[in-house]
Amino acid sequence: MYQRALNAKKKALGPDHTLTLRTVNNLGNLYADQSKLDKAEQMYQLALNGYKKSLEPDHILTLRTVNNLGNLYRSQGKLDEAEKMYQRALEGYEKTLGPDHTSTLDTINNLGLLYVDQGKLDKAEKMYQRALNGREKALGPDHTSTLGTVNNLGILYADQSKLDAAEEMYQLALNGYENTLGPDHTLTLNTVNNLGLLYVDQGKLDEASAGRVREGSRSYTSHYLCSCNEHG
Repeated sequence: MYQRALNAKKKALGPDHTLTLRTVNNLGNLYADQSKLDKAEQMYQLALNGYKKSLEPDHILTLRTVNNLGNLYRSQGKLDEAEKMYQRALEGYEKTLGPDHTSTLDTINNLGLLYVDQGKLDKAEKMYQRALNGREKALGPDHTSTLGTVNNLGILYADQSKLDAAEEMYQLALNGYENTLGPDHTLTLNTVNNLGLLYVDQGKLDEASAGRVREGSRSYTSHYLCSCNEHG
């Protein structure tokens, strides 16, 4: 459907019209979801080059595609390129939307995930704390985006062997997910799994068994938002 819409918009509006470029961005998101990462990169770069011609560098549409490229580069393991994209998006969002806008906070959270991948755990903690404080203020403590950052902080603390702090974060995330989404939602169960793995590390095997750790699972699950689609 995106390809059909793209062909029609190119013919009617031209390749560099913002409505055409929004569909290009969305096609990039689709390819990323399908793990067609080279095609996704091609679409994002096409959208970004088009936005550069028709919009200001800090326009929200440009910045969303920059952030999406950051997500893609992180998925490809191109961590330095991802950091450049996230930093560029963050600077633009702060300038255009302010430090507490949800788009700004999403990129801050993504930077936290990236810093974990890079082993920069102190930087990651600062990003997560900043994202958490902003999301609690903007969205409330039980919003799924807020809880995702709480969960990510739990993973970070576990990686740092701060097991009590990790347990506190997981319990907070779990209570929020159960209240908001119910006990059987995927995000709830991911946090149950994370908490169970933590109990194993703490030697609390009875609690781990009660928490239903998924058999064979030995990796914590991070939560973060998907790439941004454009409407229109």
